[in-house]
Formats: sequence, structure tokens, C-alpha cells
Amino acid sequence: MRSWLWLIGGAVLVGGGGVAWWLREAPEEVGPTYDSARVDRGDIASRITATGTLSALVTVQVGSQVSGRIQALHADFNDKVEQGQVLARLDPQLFEAALSQARANHAVAKANVAQAVVQAKDAERQAQRSRSLAERKLIAPADAETAETTAEVARAKVEAAQASLLQTAASLDQAQINLSYATIHSPISGVVISRNVDVGQTVAASLQAPVLFEIAEDLRRMQVDTSVAEADVGALRPGMKATFTVDAYPQKDFVGTVRQIRNAATMVQNVVTYDAVIDVANDGLELKPGMTANVTFEVARRQDALRIPNAALRFRPAGATAGPQEDGRRAVYVLRDGRPARVPVELGISDGRFTEVVQGDLHEGDEVVLEESSGGARPTTGGNRRRPPGFL
Repeated sequence: MRSWLWLIGGAVLVGGGGVAWWLREAPEEVGPTYDSARVDRGDIASRITATGTLSALVTVQVGSQVSGRIQALHADFNDKVEQGQVLARLDPQLFEAALSQARANHAVAKANVAQAVVQAKDAERQAQRSRSLAERKLIAPADAETAETTAEVARAKVEAAQASLLQTAASLDQAQINLSYATIHSPISGVVISRNVDVGQTVAASLQAPVLFEIAEDLRRMQVDTSVAEADVGALRPGMKATFTVDAYPQKDFVGTVRQIRNAATMVQNVVTYDAVIDVANDGLELKPGMTANVTFEVARRQDALRIPNAALRFRPAGATAGPQEDGRRAVYVLRDGRPARVPVELGISDGRFTEVVQGDLHEGDEVVLEESSGGARPTTGGNRRRPPGFL
């Protein structure tokens, strides 16, 4: 009998010890924990970024108004040229031959006028004589009328010869102009940034003038044509400062001023952009036409602003019925007694990392929730503990 009591007592002790060990080792049920950040004060600058292309303020394409073969080139890449300077010459032989032909035609037309005048004067004398004879009944009236008609025809031939003379004079002028076009002159003073022909090449000006040279008037003054997204263009104003970098000098910031926001839209693959033109000083001639500029416009700046990380605006606790925005106001969640509490706020500008808080029950030093954390769990109050198997 006593052995059975010992067995029962031992079983009770072992069972109690197992339960105690289970309760000590089993983890408590935990609630969610959160990653947070302090609300602080600092400077915020709202910026717009875009890309653009550098070009000279004035770039002139120099073409040829006549067709021909390039006989000589008198300018090359990067050459400084003056207005009126000879850049190239076309072979003038065809133009000189056309000029000689036009001069000959003009001389023939002059001779034809002189001949027509003499013939007209002779016909007028014959008509007067015939009228006199007809009045004295010495010839038939029909003969006098024939002489009068001949005189009128002669006068018409004079007018036709004079018109032909004017026509040949115009052709002569055209031939002289074409010969002058065989010599290509610079229309402005500047720098040759492009040469598109070589000696011996034939240029054809049948439909449009072929471009032989591109000349930039002054590379010390340039502009950036910047493609700005339609969502951002409303924040830009003429006179606004802009900074940009180029790949050739990635560590150097260049400064310019917005001169114009053009109204014409550009659509590429359903993306609408607008051209913002930025004036840039290039006294050191570091910037070259065609360079790609990475442009930043600073549209607003706040100093010592109350600010929160942008991640706080995206957080929403599990099971929350209200989103980050309600009734037209944004909201953030602040840790109060270890739990996220929703706080409506009015926001200002953002720099992409931080956002200004203009109004709301938010103070410097408050902890705003960024996201729910997967580690570092803490015990919850009033939760059920895990029970050992077989225990209810």
C-alpha cells in the first residue's frame, strides 16, 4: 500500500515539475512592435529635377543657295570667323558660262530693240506718205490703210523687243547673283561648331539649301533647353535660379536663370513635357553645345521647419479603418504608450526624404511610426499564455 502511495506522489511531483518548466520556457504571446523616427527641425528645400541639352544662344546654319561642286574650304571646326568672311567656294565654271550666255542674250536683245525702232520709224514715214497720197487721190484708200497697219505692227514690235530686253536683263542679274552664290560667306561672327562638307563634294540645292556649316555666335553665352514634366511645370517661373551638372564635370555645379517656359508641349510615348529655357554664362568655355545637363530647380525652401520622414506618411497599422488621408487631411501615427495613435496633420513642402509639418498635434521629439517591425517583440497585456499539451 505504501509503495502505491510513493508511486502516486512521485507522479504528481514529476507532473508538477513539467508544468512549471513548460510555463517558464514557453514564450508569452507578443504584440506588434514598430520602427519609428523622431520628429525634428531642419531645413527643407523642394526641388524639381529634369534633363536638358546645352546649345549656343544663336546658332546659324550656313547653306548653299545653288548646286555645285565644293572647290575650296576656308574654314574648319572650331575656327573663329567674322561676318562676311569667305567660308567655301563652289566651282564657278558653270556659273561663269551662264553669265556669259546671259550677257550675250542681253546684247542681242539690245540690238533687236534698236532694229525694231528703226523699222517702226520707217513704217511711220511710209504711213504718213500714204495718207498724203490718198488725200490727193493718187493712191487707193486701201493702200493708205495698209501702210497705217504696217506702222502699228512696227510699233508693237518695238514694245516686244523692249520687253525682251528687260527679260534678258533679269536673266543677266540672276546669272550674276548665282555666280556670287558660288562663294559662301559667313552671315555672323562666331565659332564654327560643325562642317558637313569636304572638297570635291557636290551639293544639291534643288529642294532646300544644304547645310555646309553651323556657326555659334558666342559660346560664352549658352542656354539649356530642359524637358520638364507637366506635373512640375506649374512650379517654374522666369527668373528662377537653376543648377545643373554635366558628365564632363560631375563634381561642378553650374548656375543659370530660367528665361522662358514655352507653351508648346512635346509628347513622347504619351508623356507630356515642356521646354524650360535656362540662360547660362560660359566664360570659361567649359560647356560645349550638345552636352547633356542634369538640372535641378529649387522651387521652395524652409529653414528650421518641423519635419517628418516621408516613410511616416505611408504607414497604416493593420486593421485600421482610416487611411493615411481622411477628410482632405493627411495623417501620421505617433507612438503613445507603445501604441500607434493617429494624428491628422497639414503638410508643407517636401524634399523627397522629409516633409514639412505646418499644422497638427505633433511636436519636436515625438516618435512617428515608419513601419511595423518583425523583431524585438514585447509582451502584451491581457494576452493568453501558451499551455502545455493536454492541459485546457
